Amino acid sequence: MSKFTPPTFKKAFLHPRYWPTLMMISILYLISWLPYFIQFRMGQGVGWLAFRLASRRRETIKRNLELCFPDMSEPERDALIHKNQENTGLALFETGMAWFWPDLRVQRHVEVEGIEHIKKLQAEGKGVLLIAIHSMNLELGARAFGLSTPGVGVYRPNNNPCFDYFQYKGRSRSNKDMIDRKDVKGMLRALRKGELVWYAPDHDYGRRRSTFAPLFAVENACTTTGTSLLVDASDCAAVPFAMVRHTDSGKYTLKIFPPLDAFPHKDPDAAAAYINKAVERSIMEAPEQYLWLHRRFKTRPEGEPSLYK
Repeated sequence: MSKFTPPTFKKAFLHPRYWPTLMMISILYLISWLPYFIQFRMGQGVGWLAFRLASRRRETIKRNLELCFPDMSEPERDALIHKNQENTGLALFETGMAWFWPDLRVQRHVEVEGIEHIKKLQAEGKGVLLIAIHSMNLELGARAFGLSTPGVGVYRPNNNPCFDYFQYKGRSRSNKDMIDRKDVKGMLRALRKGELVWYAPDHDYGRRRSTFAPLFAVENACTTTGTSLLVDASDCAAVPFAMVRHTDSGKYTLKIFPPLDAFPHKDPDAAAAYINKAVERSIMEAPEQYLWLHRRFKTRPEGEPSLYK
């Protein structure tokens, strides 16, 4: 595969068809300079409004929680859904924080725990596969991680080239580079060179390079085998982490967990189940801040009905 070429700003982006994108980015930039507590309240309002206009999203969250936590009471589930919709709205503003805040402001809001695990692996010259999850504040977590120890992100180019430019620029601001998510060889090269590579194996990416493994109470969750491929082919360490926001205080903790020393090598099925346990742990650090909007269990084994009907 050819080397990934970072997007650049083009004069074509000044065409009227890109004005809505430029307007949205400009508003996001301006809002990012507001005091945190104002952005927090605005995020709650946006989340509330979005779920009133898109009730099907709420149903997806509810169904995911029913599948993952069948023993959770209905009042507990409703409370979690309510908190999750607030965090969904706040995610937009946290993206602005991640892309536009100066370094000192990010560092003032984020405390990092467990960075010694990364430093030790780096001193050994070991590549590190960072096991991320799609929490609402993942963009801010990536920025904070980059300020502590820069790494390489796995990147899906956006279909809108104008938005793609700002997305790439924001995500690579405190990190070294981005790699196209299809560029497996590029990821392996980075890991073999001792780099940190971000990787999020918690979503349903379809049948290609996947297997079925338990996730919470769902026995057969379609899970990528890409984690196993990357770890086995590069001899890197796999290190999970979680980004947690503490209520409305404006304080976050980036929690880096110890390396997964018991990783099942040369066994993609066992590795998928093992990684899902790490994913569960990261999600449970702040379940209300996880992206439950994703139809995580949409791919089913042959012959099994949809879990979302």
